[in-house]
Amino acid sequence: MRRVSRIAVAGAATTALALALSACGGTSTDSAGSSSKAGDAKGVALAYDVGGKGDQSFNDAAFAGMQKAEKELKVSGKDVEPSAGESTADKVQRLESLAQAGYNPVIGVGFVYADAVKQAAAKYKNVTFGIIDDETIKADNVADLVFSEQEGSYLAGVAAAKTTKTNTVGFIGGVETPLIKKFQAGYEQGVKDASGGKVKVKSQFLTQPPNFDGFSKPDLGKAAAQGQLDAGADVIYSAAGLAGQGSIEAAATAGKWAIGVDSDQYNQSALAKYKDHILTSVTKSVSDAVFNLAKSVQDGKPETGVVRADLASNGVALATSNPAFTKMTAVQAAVEQAKKDIASGKITVKTTP
Repeated sequence: MRRVSRIAVAGAATTALALALSACGGTSTDSAGSSSKAGDAKGVALAYDVGGKGDQSFNDAAFAGMQKAEKELKVSGKDVEPSAGESTADKVQRLESLAQAGYNPVIGVGFVYADAVKQAAAKYKNVTFGIIDDETIKADNVADLVFSEQEGSYLAGVAAAKTTKTNTVGFIGGVETPLIKKFQAGYEQGVKDASGGKVKVKSQFLTQPPNFDGFSKPDLGKAAAQGQLDAGADVIYSAAGLAGQGSIEAAATAGKWAIGVDSDQYNQSALAKYKDHILTSVTKSVSDAVFNLAKSVQDGKPETGVVRADLASNGVALATSNPAFTKMTAVQAAVEQAKKDIASGKITVKTTP
């Protein structure tokens, strides 16, 4: 489902950038209104994570933030696709090409960009870099944009436990990394607390690092979800990027519930066919993180260091777009109580299973 993006060239400098990006395997989309010369401040640039734009989830949320910045801040934007099997050196070249062309901030969308952002930021100290879902980079010109995914996932676990008819629910993680384990940990804890241990959680990961296909191949998510459905699960939560679309398809086809991730997947056009079976989604304000970083740069006060969004700041949440979900009064009451208990500190949500 990889999109081939359009490349709009507005001058020799932009052409050179497009060629540089092509050389390291990426394709890109440039705002048609950009005519800045290399070295000028053009606006925000995104380098996508595995799965690329069109995943109806994580990457698309970042793209929405870039679009908001283009509209409200009147800046240009460029988004660049990943390529299969690319190295850290490829990522570094991509980020440095964007910085050299005048984009500021330059954002690596996903923890896979950690090493590349660290190297590029050390070379281009006058450019602000962002890294989403990683907080290991300590540099004066880097913003670590992170989220308390475990808290939103806890709420999903509560909803799943209160919705299941079979007392069996599922969790599918794209790749077994510390980040995805945060989703797993919160979900499993929410299910356990809400059911008193009566509801079982079947958890599995699609791939292991360094194989990141678990974030990009819907067929893997579909097969895993089908296995859990066959084992009695009737609510399945997937934190698997593009692969999660396959999980949603399997659950919907079986007439069971799916829980989406990162974006409100009930409202994603590519999933419209299955929306009635998307109970809710654990959302992360990735779009806000991208926009806020771009605005901070424009305001001359760039965000740096760890910038965390959590349940208390509405940085993570549980979507309520599905009318069927909002009508489940007992489920809604349990979710609201869980939110209050997390906010008050009565509940501390684990970050590891």
